[in-house]
Amino acid sequence: MSVNINNNIFLGRPADKRTTIEELTYDFLDSHNIQFCRTDHSSADTIEDCKLIEKVINAKICKNLFLKNSAKTQYYLLLMDGDKKFDSKVISHQIESTRLSFADEEDMLSYLKTQPGSVSILCLINDSSNKIKLLIDSDLLEHDYFCCHPCKNTSTLKFTTNDIINKFLPSVNHEFTIVKI
Repeated sequence: MSVNINNNIFLGRPADKRTTIEELTYDFLDSHNIQFCRTDHSSADTIEDCKLIEKVINAKICKNLFLKNSAKTQYYLLLMDGDKKFDSKVISHQIESTRLSFADEEDMLSYLKTQPGSVSILCLINDSSNKIKLLIDSDLLEHDYFCCHPCKNTSTLKFTTNDIINKFLPSVNHEFTIVKI
């Protein structure tokens, strides 16, 4: 079954009450004057679901992977084009790390306060101790817009890439490393 999309685009946060993690995300964006538009939908669990949402919001949604090194001493959030394949060896080599693998659900909940399928760059709001290193595929930085979930995969938000890089990331005290996938 594919995602059920509202097909409406809204400016800013929803008027109705959402989950705690979403409310905290919207509060943060509002308090930092970061503008966005939004579409609501049923749970978007696959890249195929996201491709349908992209048609409504008129921008690409990136794939967000929460990763760890083999010693489980460093965690990474990798943002990449949804059409690309993740190659641990290629990324590990670029960042001079031991082989990367997917972090487990418990670590995701502990560090990012979200569940699998809902991870996005916005989850860095919850990483005040800067345990997560952000990796961004260079191709994503060439797009005018950046789309992601508000820490819950039942809405998709659209920002300018400029606002994500120059407003959001400084506000959460995170830098990023550019990788080539």
